[in-house]
Amino acid sequence: MLYSIFQKLFYKIRQEAVLSIAVLLALLSACFVLPDASYFGYIDFRTLTILFSLMTVMSGLQRQGVFTRFAYSLLSRTNSITSLVFVLVGLCFFCSMLITNDVALLTFVPFSFAVLGQLPEASGKKHLTPVVCLQTIAANLGSMLTPIGNPQNLYLYGKSQLSFSAFLQLMLPYTLLSAILLSVCIFYLGHPHRQQTVSSSIQNPTTNAAQKKPALIRLYIVLFFFCLLAVLHVLPYPAVFVLVLLGALIADKKVLAQVDYSLLATFLAFFIFIGNLGRIPAFASWLSAALSGREILISVLASQVMSNVPAALLLSGFSNNVPALIVGTNLGGLGTLIASMASLISYRQIARKLPEQKGQYFLLFTLANIGFLAILLVFATAVHP
Repeated sequence: MLYSIFQKLFYKIRQEAVLSIAVLLALLSACFVLPDASYFGYIDFRTLTILFSLMTVMSGLQRQGVFTRFAYSLLSRTNSITSLVFVLVGLCFFCSMLITNDVALLTFVPFSFAVLGQLPEASGKKHLTPVVCLQTIAANLGSMLTPIGNPQNLYLYGKSQLSFSAFLQLMLPYTLLSAILLSVCIFYLGHPHRQQTVSSSIQNPTTNAAQKKPALIRLYIVLFFFCLLAVLHVLPYPAVFVLVLLGALIADKKVLAQVDYSLLATFLAFFIFIGNLGRIPAFASWLSAALSGREILISVLASQVMSNVPAALLLSGFSNNVPALIVGTNLGGLGTLIASMASLISYRQIARKLPEQKGQYFLLFTLANIGFLAILLVFATAVHP
């Protein structure tokens, strides 16, 4: 029985590796800085409550099939492999700016499996791996444009004191270059099949139309705009948090089970860890000096081993150059499979549905990510010398 308990515990730790490491680091730091009233000051409640609100609203819209219906409305206008791939990858790129990179991949990667599965077997299977790879890169790069595109942007935007327009201006050059690079890859992928038509082959892959509730969709759209206003400091975030929570409890309780509470717990643990490190003078001085003038490069490197959300949380405690951290942690989402935890969503889909191709996917993903990262990092060096 004891063995079974340890086995389950090990499995849970492996499933939530980032959270487990964050909790361990928080506990270790508490050995050097004993818990006291200052711990409450570490916690960024604004980020936590807005993140919870956004995840709840996005999960609600996803449950109602809003995103897949929108995707199919675009898909019905395609007539070639190239235009089909443009839609599938473009959905991840543009939608991630508003619905986050995680939700974009959770929605559109399974959608792509359903759509490409309707093509002739050889063509559909051949395109699945590169399309999912490009979708993953697109979601990570598209999400960097807006403060709500990914968790690290939401957090760093709150610390930066940047206006919404200033944030967009900061990330727009990287987003435009990313769009050009993705377009080149899509044309290269679709060129050998430019004569193949697909419009007559594709049927709507969504099957849960009976579950759609227009009133719920309207509610979540209104709540989404409230969340945006909270991000922009127009509405008080506690009021929006209460409205979203009450709305979910009254109208759609099941949506609360789909919120990524492990991400919220990871944020909480890192807040404690970073707060404690800041109270260790020798470490704080060393890391601040190491970061000075190298924020983008160190953010990218740190993201490769701990993923970009923890990297943003850690490094923001020791640098005032938040715009450089925003750039670095967003570019840092490229590279290794764990550089952005959103990338694991796609990998798990491939491993579950096409296990024989997971090695091929991993190799293609790594090479493509390194290529994109190298180009964007050179560009960042030119923009932020």
